[in-house]
Amino acid sequence: MNTNISGPLISLIVPVYNVKDYLKTCLQSILEQTYKNLEIILVDDGSDDGSSGICDEYARMDQRIKTIHLPHSGVSAARNAGLAAATGELLVLLTVMTGLIMICISIFTP
Repeated sequence: MNTNISGPLISLIVPVYNVKDYLKTCLQSILEQTYKNLEIILVDDGSDDGSSGICDEYARMDQRIKTIHLPHSGVSAARNAGLAAATGELLVLLTVMTGLIMICISIFTP
């Protein structure tokens, strides 16, 4: 398994809307991946439950995390904003719940 920063940059796009109870677990599962060449784009879609602050907190802790804040526009607009900001060779669209099963990235990368 890849534990360094080599290999293609993978952009992970995670729309966030009022998922405070699950967000930290999701982000921890992403950060614990053995594949490290990740760009993690959190798109806060106007959350009003504290999710926005969690996104900012994690962005301050890890330089691979970028946070985009939008007024509430829906998951499609959030994904589109993430896609526009992505710079990776590969793109992965996640939800907070699928972030919990991120181990698959290590399997599919060299």
